[in-house]
Amino acid sequence: MMLVVLGNTEIALIPGISVAGATPELTRLTPPADVEYIFYGKPKVIDAIPVTPEGHPTPAIITKASWELGNFPLIPVRGGSYLAPNVPYVFITDEVGKDFRKEKAVPNAKQIIEKAKLFGKELSKLDLKEIVIGESIPGGTTTAQAILWALGHDAKTSSASPENPQPLKEQVISEAFKRVGIQKGDFAKKPLKALEELGDPMMATVIGIAQGVRGEIVLAGGTQMLAIASLLKALGEDMERFMIATTKWIVNDKSSTFKKTAKEIGIMYCYTTLSFENSKFKGLRDYEKGYVKEGVGAGGSVYLAKKKGFSEKEIANKVEELYERLMQEKS
Repeated sequence: MMLVVLGNTEIALIPGISVAGATPELTRLTPPADVEYIFYGKPKVIDAIPVTPEGHPTPAIITKASWELGNFPLIPVRGGSYLAPNVPYVFITDEVGKDFRKEKAVPNAKQIIEKAKLFGKELSKLDLKEIVIGESIPGGTTTAQAILWALGHDAKTSSASPENPQPLKEQVISEAFKRVGIQKGDFAKKPLKALEELGDPMMATVIGIAQGVRGEIVLAGGTQMLAIASLLKALGEDMERFMIATTKWIVNDKSSTFKKTAKEIGIMYCYTTLSFENSKFKGLRDYEKGYVKEGVGAGGSVYLAKKKGFSEKEIANKVEELYERLMQEKS
């Protein structure tokens, strides 16, 4: 089973922080649009596929390809998004993450975790060997980096752009640290405080579900899942039952510290080597240049499709087919 947790943070509205939408304002619609695209082939909340400002398609196209081939159950979870998706979903919270430069990011983190934990406990009754949890939250790599810094990791998170806005992220995080009155590592033993002050509701939702489910959990995502893993570890969870499933574009990203930070936390990871190098579409070929990289559980969805017997080549061909359909509908 795969869950995709939908969330938003006001941090995404800072110009230049997120490219998970054509404009900062449109990032509000990206999470529901992502899962609507998976189910319907087109979003309902907006009359366009979520794209970067340069027009690169959402990584939900990879998730959709894997889901169509692998035929595994996919359940959206609303974990702090502005809008609900127009598909069946599980409701945890509609409280959006606040701008942590000005106020607490997730003041109700504890309540969100407790509610999500109830859902996790119910999922446990299904006796699933493992659950894959992905996310869609524009601006989430900045909140992730803030959490990693607060917990003592000298980390740099990825970006959906080849030009990682690292100086801007660091400036924004420094302003938040100044407001809270902390330095790197000051919340190493206060993970819940870190989450309340600097995190986002998606993190709180995933943590709660993970604490409720007693089986193995695959965190499907990139550097955002490192922040969640770090919080789970600080909260006393055994890292043995967790693994991150991501993409080669995250692992090979020289602007982030994915491999180093994963080692520090002590979490295993695997990654897909899916390639669009020979795609006939520039929008997909550009994934190889560092655009997009991961999101909507893309790496985890490929992991599930491969477990169902499909090759990465078959998944890449399916993505190509879906992208061609998008281009035809657009023209």
